[in-house]
This record gives sequence, structure tokens and C-alpha cells, in this order.
Amino acid sequence: MSDGETEPAFDITPEARGTLRAVLELLACDPATPSAVRDPGRGWRIHVADSLTGLEVKELRRAHRIADVGAGAGFPGLVLAVVLPEARVDLIESVGRKCEFIRRATGVARIENARVVCERAETWAMEPEPSGGRGAYDAVTARAVGRLATLAELASPLLVEGGTLVAWKGRRDGDEEDEVRRAAGRLGMELADVRWVGPYAGSEHRHLHVLRKRGPTPEGLPRRPGMAKKRPFGRM
Repeated sequence: MSDGETEPAFDITPEARGTLRAVLELLACDPATPSAVRDPGRGWRIHVADSLTGLEVKELRRAHRIADVGAGAGFPGLVLAVVLPEARVDLIESVGRKCEFIRRATGVARIENARVVCERAETWAMEPEPSGGRGAYDAVTARAVGRLATLAELASPLLVEGGTLVAWKGRRDGDEEDEVRRAAGRLGMELADVRWVGPYAGSEHRHLHVLRKRGPTPEGLPRRPGMAKKRPFGRM
């Protein structure tokens, strides 16, 4: 482990560690990097170790198909692809320059089980495979993307029945958790667990919110792009 790296919650192989260092090196030197964190040591703690906390959730460890919604600079999606080589990870991101960076990262680091989907999550969820991602995923991840009710709405049509959403959040917010509980019936999702993973994450207040899809995708989902954020279900 090099200076500045924080030991993650789960052991990873030397090969995986080297692959992830290659991603962080690109993050440090690429002028178009979409992250403000460029120092590889800080990147390991803030991006890699934080992403690895998702392995606390057994459903994510066992998933064959994973969608990372709002992938940004590629975290946690790229990390999960590296440490779960038997899984297929789709990184869903609507901003073109971020998509291009993630594509460069997968090429430079040779992450063959990761794919960039340069679409809005709502658009990608409108059609089944191979033209879309409706009902295609065992697990959906989202890191610092939006409110829980919004994330649950975006995840629901992407997930198989019984699938799992893992949302990386900061401090617990009772109002936000109540909001997603009120929205549960309209989304087909339920809040199953909340786990504090502060010792291994980029934030001492990091919590993982685990939501499960409890039946078929409700009618009317996905709504048109942007509505889940503008008018989340469950808001008082």
C-alpha cells in the first residue's frame, strides 16, 4: 500500500490494486478529468476506498449485472468492475465529456467488463435489452447523485424483481428517509437497511442506503427525464 492509500474494508488483489492505480493516474493527469480530486493518494481514499464500501452489501457482491447511475468520473462503477470481474457493469452517465473520460479510463486500465452508457437513466430504462436496460440489472448503484426517492425511482425500472439499489449518502436525513418510505408503493421499492461505513470511506459520515425492489415495475415508470428530480414521489 503506497503513501496516502487507506486500506479498504475488503481485501483486493495486487492486480486489482494496480488497475485502480492506473485509473487514479489518469484522473491526475487528464486535463478533462471530471473530478476535483487529482492527487492519487486522496483519490484512493475518497474514490476507491469509498466505492469498495459497497461490498458490505452481499447482494452487490453477488450481482451479475450492475448499473451505476450518474457515474460521473466512474465511481463506484469502475471500482466494482475491477473487484468483481465476473460481473458486467454498465456506467450510465448523460454528460458527454464524463462519458468520454470513463471510456478512456476503461481503455487505459483495460477494464473489459465495464461499459459506458451515455444516456439518461430514464431513457435507458424505457426499452428492454439489447436496445435498453429495462429490468436488466441485479443491482443499481448511485453515489452522491440525488435524494433517495429520486434514486429509487431511477433504479426501479432498471432492476429485476428482487433487485437491490445501493445508494452512497452522507449524514442520515430522517426527512429524506421518510420521503422514500412514503414513495415506496409508487416505486415498487422499500428501504431495507442503512449501514454506516465511515471508517473506510471518503467521509466519516458515509452511510449506505439499501433499497430492494419488491415486485414488478409499477406502471408509469420511468417518468420523462428530469421528473424524478424535480417532483420526487413522497414529498410532502
